[in-house]
Amino acid sequence: MMKIQPLATIFAVALLLVLRAAASHATNPQPTTDSRHVSLLGAGDSVSIQVFGQPDATNVYVGDDGTISVPLIGNVQVAGTSPVDAAARVAKALKDGGYFVDPHVTIIVTQPRSQLVSVLGEVQSSGRYPINPSTTIVELLAQAGGVKETASDVGYLLRTDDNGHVSRYAVKLNGLSDIKDALPTASLLGGDSLVVPRAGHFFVSGEVTAPGKYSIEPGMTVIQAIARAGGINERGSERRIQLKRLGKDGQYQVLHVKPGDPIQADDIIRVKESIF
Repeated sequence: MMKIQPLATIFAVALLLVLRAAASHATNPQPTTDSRHVSLLGAGDSVSIQVFGQPDATNVYVGDDGTISVPLIGNVQVAGTSPVDAAARVAKALKDGGYFVDPHVTIIVTQPRSQLVSVLGEVQSSGRYPINPSTTIVELLAQAGGVKETASDVGYLLRTDDNGHVSRYAVKLNGLSDIKDALPTASLLGGDSLVVPRAGHFFVSGEVTAPGKYSIEPGMTVIQAIARAGGINERGSERRIQLKRLGKDGQYQVLHVKPGDPIQADDIIRVKESIF
């Protein structure tokens, strides 16, 4: 007669199998599939290699040939892979070399040098600056010395995909908007370019509270521009708004516009006095 195992024994065996499967997955991480959403290792990066159970971490640089020098096993090719994938390669090499039975390896980037973003335009020091997955637009601009007084509040981040197509994304430069609201990824990527354009301006005159020169914002309309100047005063008329716009010939043209019409840089808006 078949002997029935106690329920507690069956449960214990099942739990042991689950724990073994989890441990195997942890020590043998699977390569990532979407390289555009992770920071990849490259020449010049400084990384820390830690083998579970070993007291000391090994700090090395990714060489110009894309390899890191690992004790016992020598050079391992890691350029173009994520830290997780690189750790899996090191673990495999340690296991294949007979140095460990089932090594658990962790690689952490301590100082990125291969992941660079270009900053151009109205900044104090244009150039290429290192980033990590948590670098924000504000931190990147700080590396470039900050923006000039002539800078626009809105910049453009240029990103090239794997097919060579360049996409442009408008981003806030004042830190009030999270980068993930504008970009397909929540972080900057190596190879990105941040362009800080010169601020465009418009002018408001006539029957408004505070006539003057103001910075233009993307999508700004005539009524929004007038509101920036404090709005129409008691003598002005919303039905008597005149706009002068610079034409291709370098001459200003007079346009009669509606409050909801968009404005352009260098527009001159004049609110005339009500005739009633």
